[in-house]
Amino acid sequence: MPRLLPINLQVEGRRCVVVGGGEVAERKVGLLLECGAEVVVVSPTLTARLRRLAEQGELTYHARKFVPADLEGALLVIAATDDPAVNEQVAAEAQARGLLVNAVDQPQMGNFHFPARLRRGELLLTVSTGGCSPLLARRIREEWEQQYGPEYAALMELLGELRAEVKERIAEAAARREVWARMLDSEVLALLRAGKRDAAKELLRSCIF
Repeated sequence: MPRLLPINLQVEGRRCVVVGGGEVAERKVGLLLECGAEVVVVSPTLTARLRRLAEQGELTYHARKFVPADLEGALLVIAATDDPAVNEQVAAEAQARGLLVNAVDQPQMGNFHFPARLRRGELLLTVSTGGCSPLLARRIREEWEQQYGPEYAALMELLGELRAEVKERIAEAAARREVWARMLDSEVLALLRAGKRDAAKELLRSCIF
């Protein structure tokens, strides 16, 4: 297996095409919408949820089979039909145009795949086994779910709120790193687990000196 380059890709406002309208396509569409992508779905049929999203204007829907012109202006493409021949056609067309393409359950046809992931607000943890063991990746993600609870989403919010203040008050980069370290080494997570957000913010602010 080739070594994969780990990146965090910004898709907000970018055209992303999903070919397929079943449950797998639904999951991929949900992920893209969560990240602010302009989603286009091409499929003769849709799940009930995808149809609702189309009716609400959350995505653009073409009720027909895939044609190569569907890829015009796309940043990335997901081939998520239950027909391997169609997925292969979509992947080949996308690769010929130099696009990012994922072929669901057929990773060898595409040039990227989705890792197992856990999101806690702005904290995003991902794990990949390069296709060797998706089950192992899923189990690691499940372990993370227990280790990194919703308090980490709140922590991300607070750190984001204080970032400008730290930068303004602490000029030297080395000193700022010490401040961030003091924050993370504090009891802030215990306070957030107890629902004491205001106290947690004051604790973090006290670390800025």
